Amino acid sequence: MATVAVIGAGAVGSYYGARLAQAGHDVRFLLRRDYDAVAERGLHIESHHGDFALERPAIARDAAAIGPVDWVLCGLKTTALDHAAALIRPCLTPETRVLAIMNGLGVEESLAGSLGTEHVFGGLAFTCINRGEPGVIHHIEYGQVGIAHLGDDPAELDRALALWQDATVEITRQPSLLRARWEKLCWNVPFNGLTVAAGGVDTEVIVTDAALRAEARALMEEVVAAGNADLAAAGNSERIDGEAVISRMFELTDVMGPYRPSTLIDYLEGRAIEVDAIFAEPARRARDLSVSAPRMEMLTALLARLDPARGAGG
Repeated sequence: MATVAVIGAGAVGSYYGARLAQAGHDVRFLLRRDYDAVAERGLHIESHHGDFALERPAIARDAAAIGPVDWVLCGLKTTALDHAAALIRPCLTPETRVLAIMNGLGVEESLAGSLGTEHVFGGLAFTCINRGEPGVIHHIEYGQVGIAHLGDDPAELDRALALWQDATVEITRQPSLLRARWEKLCWNVPFNGLTVAAGGVDTEVIVTDAALRAEARALMEEVVAAGNADLAAAGNSERIDGEAVISRMFELTDVMGPYRPSTLIDYLEGRAIEVDAIFAEPARRARDLSVSAPRMEMLTALLARLDPARGAGG
């Protein structure tokens, strides 16, 4: 059994933390908005794999009350990345490992630099999870997590995969963090981005509207080209099979139904959206590598202007 701190216990963090608790690990959740509800009624997961509840989960309002753990599961939005180190640090020992189930590029490098540890992993979740009422998480579909190590160390990957051995979560081994990050962006860039830019629509509108579907494909092609150039520049022999990845993204999204991605929910609810890590950083890398990505550039500019945190037109 491992001790696990969930820092960023929103929809994603709470769901995967609850699955680890269900598997027998000692999981401690850092809660703010949902603290009172979970303290009173427990944490409830409504999942297509079957509903379950943690009646009396270990919860805290402050990371210092959680204390040192074996693993930190970081489910923060990248808009809070600058604050992540301060939240995680009270839970660290020299042997603590940090798994970032977050979107975007540069997440693990940022955490490693801020925390002074190389024990950092990326968790690439392909899932449909939303918050319900306080203390309730809706797991609608999918749920797979690809796990990669910042240094692509196979022994460290073995350690990470062992944590999930008895959990009701499909885990895949990702030998290259950089490749895994770019492949995830093949979904995040078009679907998180276009659902906002197209006026607040869901994923079903994107895949059933011919023009929007074509735009999503074109964005994916730019992501693949930029990703493969980034891999080559990093001296990484891995490459993204563009057509295979694009086909898989559409196959999965075609049957997803009217799903609202996290960026769309944040936008509609007036919260900051993850422009920098999901959109601006991939566009910047494409530009630096002389990869033409006009659609990514335009989408990034649109989202920056629409971001509630930056103010209308700012």
